[in-house]
Order: sequence, then C-alpha cells, then structure tokens
Amino acid sequence: MTQNFQVEVENIKCGGCENSIVKGINSVAKVTNLVIDQEKQMVSFSGEESIKQLVIDKLKSMGYPEKGSVSGLEAGITNAKSFVSCAIGRIS
Repeated sequence: MTQNFQVEVENIKCGGCENSIVKGINSVAKVTNLVIDQEKQMVSFSGEESIKQLVIDKLKSMGYPEKGSVSGLEAGITNAKSFVSCAIGRIS
C-alpha cells in the first residue's frame, strides 16, 4: 500500500543539493511524488512503508540526515558530505 512520507532533514542549501537528493533517492527506492522543499528542509515522497528507512539511510549517507538525528563529530561529517553532494548536483 502506497503511503505519503515527509522527512525533515538538515543541510539542504541549493538546487545542487536538490538534484543530488533526487538522483540518490531514485537510485535506491521506487518513490513517486518526490518533492524537496529547500526552505523547510523537507523531503516528501510516496511509496511503500518498507522504503521509508531506505530513503532516510540514503539521505544520511549523502549528508542530509533526518533533523536531530546526528550530533558532534557525526554532524560535522554529514555537513561535509552535503557539500560534496551539492557540488556533484550542480555539475550534473
């Protein structure tokens, strides 16, 4: 059964970030209605319940962790990853 999900994330800075997120999510899960809201730092999508955690894990691996889920050194690492993802998204 298809459900709608919203994940509040950190580190979305620009259109490059948005492009990287779309490509990254589409590489691991079959989602529909994928929307990235840079201002609200929100990723919304529809899909099966089983893919929600896949999407959250992929976002974190790209440097866009769920809000409040990382701190300290791990937060610094995810922030650095987001800059790399952003740059890749701007190029492609």
